[in-house]
Amino acid sequence: MSQRKSYAVGTGMFIVLGFAALVYLATQTSSIANSHQGASYTVDAQFANIGALKERAPVKVAGVRIGQVQSISLEPGKDVADVSLSIDKKYAQIPADSVATIYTSGLLGDQYVGVQFGNAKNYLADGGHIGLTKSTQPLEEMLGKFLGGGSAADAIGGTYNVKASFTNVGALAVGAPVKMAGVAIGSVTDVKADPVKLDATVTMSIDKKYNQIPDDSAAAIFTSGLIGSQYVAIQPGGSPNSLKDGDQLVLTQSAVQLEDLIGKFLVSGSSSGSNANNGGNNNPAGNGSSNPNAGKH
Repeated sequence: MSQRKSYAVGTGMFIVLGFAALVYLATQTSSIANSHQGASYTVDAQFANIGALKERAPVKVAGVRIGQVQSISLEPGKDVADVSLSIDKKYAQIPADSVATIYTSGLLGDQYVGVQFGNAKNYLADGGHIGLTKSTQPLEEMLGKFLGGGSAADAIGGTYNVKASFTNVGALAVGAPVKMAGVAIGSVTDVKADPVKLDATVTMSIDKKYNQIPDDSAAAIFTSGLIGSQYVAIQPGGSPNSLKDGDQLVLTQSAVQLEDLIGKFLVSGSSSGSNANNGGNNNPAGNGSSNPNAGKH
């Protein structure tokens, strides 16, 4: 009987300790542990997508918590989330051109705001605004990056549209990123065939902060990696005039199909092989013809 009691007590203690451990882990991985203490100042940032970011989520620099999310609201009349950040006053020297990005802790953890320092000499103050932000990335965009597609940049400040015509767009699709020097500056908003010119017209939406692109720039369709998705690359020209809303890029380079590359490789290989064979056959023929009576007396 006493042995059964000891088993029951041990089992009960094990359950209590396990429950206490679960409570502790929950408080350490949720917003319960993110309560803010001490003097602070408030800055705000706008995001096109906050994902599952919640109030009291941590704000971090280099992985170190410096504050928390104070409030989240929807910008009136806009599809933009206004996020207010409460930062400890001892971290008062954050450059004004810093970037705020929404990250996820681990694979399935909570989301938080990470701040990457800029290079400005002036610092964020109470009531300040972080103008450079990067929203949380949905799973589809993360898979796209894994496959080499990349993602388009947030364009909270507005966009302008430019067009380009291609004889072949390959697998280019709406939503594909537009890049310059490898950095996403916009996205493809429309791809359609021109029934008159018999080519494809691609409409691109570019972030307004990239408004100094020369109007003689070239647009090329590239593929990310070997089997990745396709994107439009802008190669800047040298004109003093910049692209404006509604402009057309004249210089373009269409997508190169894998079949074309394989065909070129095979043709190049066969040509080299035939040249080598011809060169090898000429020497013996020449030697034989130069001495037709060799060995005869």
